[in-house]
This record gives sequence, structure tokens and C-alpha cells, in this order.
Amino acid sequence: MTLKLDQINRHRERARFDRAELDAVLDAGHHVGILSTVVDGRPWVVPMLYGRAGDRILMHGSVGAGALRYVAAGAPAALCVMHMDGWVYGHTMFDSSANYRSAVVHGQLVALTGDAAAEALTRIADCLTPGRSAEVPFHTKKQLAATTALAMHIADGQWTVKVRDAGPGEPEPGEADPGLWTGVLPIVSSYGAPQTSEHVPPDTPVSPSVLGVLRRSGQLKGPVDGSANGG
Repeated sequence: MTLKLDQINRHRERARFDRAELDAVLDAGHHVGILSTVVDGRPWVVPMLYGRAGDRILMHGSVGAGALRYVAAGAPAALCVMHMDGWVYGHTMFDSSANYRSAVVHGQLVALTGDAAAEALTRIADCLTPGRSAEVPFHTKKQLAATTALAMHIADGQWTVKVRDAGPGEPEPGEADPGLWTGVLPIVSSYGAPQTSEHVPPDTPVSPSVLGVLRRSGQLKGPVDGSANGG
């Protein structure tokens, strides 16, 4: 049987097919995914930070990570990303569920070198901590030599997106307790106050890139000028 990498078999009504919907799932949240492959005939999975640059998913790791050498050499791989949006409380445990957005991208990872590797590492940093790359020094040769930069091309027919965004299903007549609450409990994430490193004076202003994250999340009002310290 041929495995169709772009097909969802269960709850097909939840499948999404527009490339923009894939990008939205990849670009949301904290850019954490689960990378999977097969090493010496055994499954291998690891949580990975990633960034997206157009049609490429960018990842990085230590040059000492043995399994990364397998995927960099062309071993098939898949990256899974999932965002939990809410718990769905149904009238039975069977009918309870979760609201979520998920994506799985299949492909091969290619090791990047030279300027391409440096650019990829900067793009990853800008996805994870927007604006920070302009506040810190550029990568050193030692840092680049210690890091493996990888890219996975997003190819047509090699990805799936699945979304559930609804309340609990309607019970059959007489099936549910009329006094039992059913509905959705949304899941939200937020940032705490910035915690100043012990390596700098305690009154050091918080960097504009950090304040920018807080402002875009709605947790900070006003201009981003770096004059406010969290606490």
C-alpha cells in the first residue's frame, strides 16, 4: 500500500488544503515541533526549535548530535507542529475532545554551509526572538563551526493540516444529563515579566526586542523604547 503523505483519513472535514493555512500553523506559537526519522531501523523523535523562511523550514543543532547527521545525509524526515486551543467538554468522555491546529510536513533535510548556514541561523533567531539579531553580535566562526544548520523544503503533496475549532457534538435524545455543563474551555498562553540576568546590572533597560514581543501580545501598551524594566 502506498502511503499518501497529503491525505487525512480520520475526520477529513477537519483537513485544510491551502498553503496559507499551513504557513499559519507553522508561524504561530513558539516555533516548537517534533522531528522524526528512522535511525538504524528504529524510530527517532526529538523536539526541535525551527523557523520558516518562504518554502523552507529551518532547524539547527549541535554538530555532535549523531542523529542529525542521518537526516542531513538524506534520511526521510517529518516535522509535526501542534497548537492546543481549548478543551472540549462533552456530555460523555467519548464525546469530549480538544480544539487544535496541527501540521505535518514530510521531506528531507539538507545541511547548509557558509553564508547560507549563517543566514539560516539568523532567520531562526528572528522567528523565535524577533528583532534580537539586530541587538547582538553576528555569529562567530567558532559558533558556526559548532552548529549544524538544516533546511527542509516544503514540497507540494508532502504536508497535511488538520484543525478542530468547534464545541461538543449534539447528544442523542435522552443521552445527556440536562444539568451537566458542556462547552469549551479555551487555552491561552501569555508572557511573564522579563527577568533580568544576573550578569548585567539590575537596572539595565529591557531590550526593545523583548518589549516588542510583549507589545505585540497585548501585554504592554505604548511605544517600544527600552526604558521599562520588567519586575
